[in-house]
Amino acid sequence: FLGRADAATLQAVAPLVEVGLNHEQQHQELMLTDILHAFAQNPTAPAYDPAWRFPAQAATGETWVDLPEGIHTVGHAGGGYHFDNEGPAHRALVGPVKLARNLVTNAEWLAFMDAGGYEMATLWLMDGFATATRERWQAPGHWYKVEGEWRIMTLGGLQPVAPDAPVCHVSYYEADAFARWRGKHLPTEMEWEVAARGHHLNDAFGTVWQWTRSAYSPYPGYRAIEGALGEYNGKFMVNQLVLRGSSLATPAGHSRVTYRNFFYPHHRWQFTGLRLADYD
Repeated sequence: FLGRADAATLQAVAPLVEVGLNHEQQHQELMLTDILHAFAQNPTAPAYDPAWRFPAQAATGETWVDLPEGIHTVGHAGGGYHFDNEGPAHRALVGPVKLARNLVTNAEWLAFMDAGGYEMATLWLMDGFATATRERWQAPGHWYKVEGEWRIMTLGGLQPVAPDAPVCHVSYYEADAFARWRGKHLPTEMEWEVAARGHHLNDAFGTVWQWTRSAYSPYPGYRAIEGALGEYNGKFMVNQLVLRGSSLATPAGHSRVTYRNFFYPHHRWQFTGLRLADYD
């Protein structure tokens, strides 16, 4: 069809094909996520790829990245593909704030668990604690205690929890409670983008999606695309939180600094983690 189409038809169809290809890449990631979720319910703990290992975390560098107060342009501007929710580019006041250069690790999360973090109602948003209590959360998703030791279900099967690896499969509710336990916060998506643009964040891409405390809402001046594509992002802009970066399951070339992923605050089946922010 594309080979036979005239110029006017190609001009009309090409944007639809491009959206479709990028949507297919999203489904490639979701297929891995869903395979892992399904395998995690199987008592035999099957492995999708026995040789798979969690990516090593980058070198630590400085502990915190300082973002002084300033007005920055955020959102997608210029050429290149992007989803409509990434624009329009606009100015935003960011800082002063410090962002953790590194992702929160399993060792840090185990300390939170050992301190009774899942039982401390004062650390949690009300709806979050109700969810954690109802679902009997005691650890991140896909974690299981085997002979007194915590193990995590991965694409390589059931493996010991690696202390230095970034924590994964945590909900926004859990991430927010952990940040409060540490006396810190989750960053806003604007803070994350400014820091990532400056190449200041280790593992910003390719390890775990990172929760922000920003509600998934339209940027100033946003208008949904006319027609069916207008439903692609616009109709979801309520009651969800923004994640930034990408994960180990994201297809190569699919991520970018302006990418806005979004999930409900109780979701934790995706490859989701966090980094901290400090306003002191």
